[in-house]
Amino acid sequence: LFPEMAISLWKNLLQTTKERILQQRRVSLYNGAHGYEEELIKKKLQQFAGGSINLSKEDNGIGILTLNNPKLMNAFTGAMMLELQERVTELENWKDGKGLIIYGTGNTFCSGSDLNAVKAISNSQDGMNMCMFMQNTLTRLMRLPLISVALVQGKAVGGGAELTTACDFRLMTPGSEIRFVHKHMGLVPGWGGAARLVRIVGSGAALRLLSGAARVDPETALRLGLSEETLASSDETGALEEARAWLSQYTEGPASVIRAVKKVLTAGRELPLEAALRTEKDIFGTVWGGPANLQALVRRPKHK
Repeated sequence: LFPEMAISLWKNLLQTTKERILQQRRVSLYNGAHGYEEELIKKKLQQFAGGSINLSKEDNGIGILTLNNPKLMNAFTGAMMLELQERVTELENWKDGKGLIIYGTGNTFCSGSDLNAVKAISNSQDGMNMCMFMQNTLTRLMRLPLISVALVQGKAVGGGAELTTACDFRLMTPGSEIRFVHKHMGLVPGWGGAARLVRIVGSGAALRLLSGAARVDPETALRLGLSEETLASSDETGALEEARAWLSQYTEGPASVIRAVKKVLTAGRELPLEAALRTEKDIFGTVWGGPANLQALVRRPKHK
């Protein structure tokens, strides 16, 4: 009887731990207490149609998220902002996912927000609601237990540059650029891009990029640590193949383990040390004695 009791206790503990980790990940930054009116802003954004955000989930556990509005260099319409939220929810529910590539159709990444939508919601309250809506979505994207990479072809400008910072990694193709043009629009980043940029390149470089609104080419991005690699291919098909190959070196192995790696990383990045350590302990408990761990013990690999 005793071993069965121990096993059932362990399973219960595992379940509550998993639920707690999941809840932490899905917690939105903003709610009604912050003056956030989600339903209201969704209704307003819905009015600005056009473009789409497509998601394909491949058998190898890599998802491909495509920004598709080539007429406007993949600028975000209101409808696309809403679709991005739906796709992120889909990815949160994809239990076999390990990696994610985000790219834009027509050999360019994303030129930010569609200015027609921006003009129409130019009052301060709408702007704040749109900002909170996009920050919520991009924070959930960043916290997904998937290793994510932005494949930057052509231009990633404004909100497009901000979107690249919500991924774990960035790969750039020859001749592409990332540019935080917000200053020229009389703005600062509002989708969380500045806070994330500081964590990627440090405060000095982030300040130069924001206040100079400078074009960051692949060479500069590599030097700053904003990009991991400059790919050989400029065309969509070749670049996607290269991005898949690059990502696969980090997504090889069982989904449970890859996802756990990303979860401990997220905790370490976002939480104070003690809370991060406790979360790491909880996540460790979900893989210790799990199938991958037991198989590895049977194989007893020699680490050369």
